[in-house]
Amino acid sequence: MADERRLTAQRADGATLLIFYMVALLVVPARFTIAFVPITLPPALFMAMCLMIVWFAAHLVDHLGMAKGRNAVRTILAIYVILHLTTYALATRRYLPIDELSVSDSALIRIVSMAALAVFVCDAIRSGERLSRALRVMVACLTVSAFVGLFQFGLGLDLASYITLPGLRVQDNGYSALESRSIFFRPAGTVNHPIEFGLVCVLGVPFAAHFVFQAKDRGEPVGRWWTALSLLALMAILSLSRTAIIGLVVTGIVMAILLPRERGLPLLGVGAVFLGGASIVVPGLFGTVTSMFSNIEDDPSFQGRTKDYDGAWLEIAKHPWLGRGFGTFLPSKYTILDNQYLLTMIENGYLGLIAFVLLFLGAIFAALRARALSRDEGVRGIAMCLVAAMLTSALGAATFDELAFSVATGMTFMLIGVSGALLRIARQEAAARKAAEVSPAS
Repeated sequence: MADERRLTAQRADGATLLIFYMVALLVVPARFTIAFVPITLPPALFMAMCLMIVWFAAHLVDHLGMAKGRNAVRTILAIYVILHLTTYALATRRYLPIDELSVSDSALIRIVSMAALAVFVCDAIRSGERLSRALRVMVACLTVSAFVGLFQFGLGLDLASYITLPGLRVQDNGYSALESRSIFFRPAGTVNHPIEFGLVCVLGVPFAAHFVFQAKDRGEPVGRWWTALSLLALMAILSLSRTAIIGLVVTGIVMAILLPRERGLPLLGVGAVFLGGASIVVPGLFGTVTSMFSNIEDDPSFQGRTKDYDGAWLEIAKHPWLGRGFGTFLPSKYTILDNQYLLTMIENGYLGLIAFVLLFLGAIFAALRARALSRDEGVRGIAMCLVAAMLTSALGAATFDELAFSVATGMTFMLIGVSGALLRIARQEAAARKAAEVSPAS
């Protein structure tokens, strides 16, 4: 029996497969695509497609531990996918230029795969311990990307460019790995763009802070988690992105509200000291960051983002309810629109916008509901992290075309799935606790 339990404990599960996905998404440079296929297929997207097949196959049997039954996150994801399929059907029913049709096909595959990834995470991770293990790996992978970004910022050296992997080729995505702002290099880590890099670093900050507290409570070494937290927060700032700075502020507010006072306030104090230290170590950093907001109306970057808004509303008026088709508003053909909400209204209409916003609201609801149901501090802490991450991602979508960036999209949908998994875990815990309370009385 002991050997059987050991083998069962060591058997690969949904968390194991998710870890492979996170390595492909966050550690393998985003410029890599699979070389032996005729389409642009990043390794992480290929992994998501594989997980979609695994999820479907596992639901055909009852002995693989895949959760079944209703879940708010699954329902919202289903609505989101159905709406995309409807938009695709209407768009391809009329004439589409070949370039728009090609991108629309690949965009549909990508968004369905991302939704399937979220559903897989929601159904396949069945315990808080396994979920926590997967999130620890996520923080570790993000820290690796942040370490690459640190070299890019400090030395102008892109370590990712020296990586070669068999079976993969470098795809030119039109972005430079070493952009500049003011006197600084803007790092991109292992992802595509500094804005995306800043966002994904911020998404990891609350989880790193959670594992700092968790390790301290358990009497485990906390140095590695403090290192991860410091590096992720530092690189979010050094990305010189308004999206990242706003995300850090939102994360700080959420943690101050949802964390116990004896933890939230000291953490904010540490953050303030850390920001002051970073400004001293990197001369000119504080002035560069503040100038991004104090002179925002005169900033060419901000002006370039907003000048196309009037034209966007004209496009929305042409197909107001279901849009012109996801992926058909090509930036190379029309214009770059740095606002995912406006872009969603153009490509998926008002109904698409509602479904997109519901993704964030549903994930936040699931996290808060899990926090209310659970008495496990680990589950409650992860719920707090998810609320901060979802709000950050939702605000980030207003500052750039988030769904056009593979790593930001992958992180967002993965964490949406984590919210659904956490709700399942909290409900199981609450049911077991209720059964234990009723049993002695009976």
